[in-house]
Order: sequence, then C-alpha cells, then structure tokens
Amino acid sequence: MSAWYVFSAMGFYPVNPASGEYVIGTPLLDEAVLKLPGNKEFRIKAERKSPEDIYIRSIKLNGKVHKGYNISHQDIMNGGTLEFKMGKSPNMK
Repeated sequence: MSAWYVFSAMGFYPVNPASGEYVIGTPLLDEAVLKLPGNKEFRIKAERKSPEDIYIRSIKLNGKVHKGYNISHQDIMNGGTLEFKMGKSPNMK
C-alpha cells in the first residue's frame, strides 16, 4: 500500500504492474523527480494557484499536450517531464 500511495501522490499509479501502464490521477505533490538509470530523470510538476486547485485542467508530457489519462512505463523510463496544470474545476473536454 505504501508504494501505491507514493505513486498516487505523484499523480499516476500502476493499475496492473505487469501491463506497464499507469493511470493518471490528481497529484498531491507540487514537484517530484525520479532518478533513472543512465543519469536520466523523470520530473513531475503540478502547477497550482491555490490549495483548492485539485482538478486536472491539462497535461503535458515533454512539452506536448497529452491526451488521455494514462502513460506507459516506457514514457517514464525515457525520462522527461510530466506537467499538470491544476484548477478549481475539472476540464470536461
């Protein structure tokens, strides 16, 4: 359970560890960095204007708009940045 909580606090978690797919959820942390093999990093950032900004408004993966609510294990292992823009209401698009 503790590993699931850490993943969830970063804004994603493995539904089925064998699938290599992670479901995106609301990040609790403003920023986290995963140190990866080969001196790579996977950085997670959540931009909030206030503590009430609990809904995901948009997601970018390595500077590009990310559609959908999942990422792959390979996305993480490639390194880069997952950026969340948070708001007071959900983006229903």
